[in-house]
Amino acid sequence: MGGPVPAPLIPLSDGAGEVIEVGAGVTRFQVGDHVSGTFFQNWQDGPPNPHAGPALGAAGAPGMLAQIVVLPEHGVVHSPKSLSHAEAACLPCAGVTAWNALFEGPRPIRPGDKVLLLGTGGVSILALQLAKAAGCHVIITSSDNAKLARAISLGADEGVNYKEVENWGQHVAASLGGVDKVVEVGGAGTVQQSMAALRHNAEIALIGVLNPVGGPNPSGLMMTGSILRGIFVGSRRMAERLGAAIDANGIKPLVGKSFAFEDAKKAYDYALSPDLFSKVVIELA
Repeated sequence: MGGPVPAPLIPLSDGAGEVIEVGAGVTRFQVGDHVSGTFFQNWQDGPPNPHAGPALGAAGAPGMLAQIVVLPEHGVVHSPKSLSHAEAACLPCAGVTAWNALFEGPRPIRPGDKVLLLGTGGVSILALQLAKAAGCHVIITSSDNAKLARAISLGADEGVNYKEVENWGQHVAASLGGVDKVVEVGGAGTVQQSMAALRHNAEIALIGVLNPVGGPNPSGLMMTGSILRGIFVGSRRMAERLGAAIDANGIKPLVGKSFAFEDAKKAYDYALSPDLFSKVVIELA
């Protein structure tokens, strides 16, 4: 979430690899299994709760930017069988977040729904792949026409350049038919536009802190009978459902760019640059 850390730590919440040793009493995994960690180590199932435990890479929890990581059995899931370690490493935070936004809660997407995605970062591109596999019509925004073209090549049905179309939410409603779901990664500065894009009985899955300045007038939700649902990654069971869906549908998470372990700082710089598209991966070898 940004800001100073209280003490030295190993960073990053996402990672995938191979089990090299198991402790006494472990039954769900064996040496050689391909696995990844879960973002919240203690959130096993059910709705969000105050006992989710520390997030990987945060103070008080292990981080994944390491050659060897020790995790409890309940904080690990099997990687999708169809994915490489690099592809599986895209899932613990961004993938589970996208899954939660689209398929969990009171208004999961259905075939034929229209979904609006903001930007072309990791959550949005994974949400694009999942929503298309579910039979949805996907609209995606960006300030870069080249990125919009790339998203359309990945399956997006329409792209909107929010720098060229100032009132893009109203444009989505008036010209593109409105949407049933918004995967809202912007935050307070974009929610008003997202509300303007909604059909009736729709949902905004609120994820983002990319644009924290501003604040929406919630009357837009009243006019369409829609809801705003807060998303903060998800549970282990969500991660397992995501993995099963990826294997069943042949989805390959898009690795936007890879860096060597010793170039981790360059990976951070790239992730903060305007060139970012989808997920950044740091590989050990």
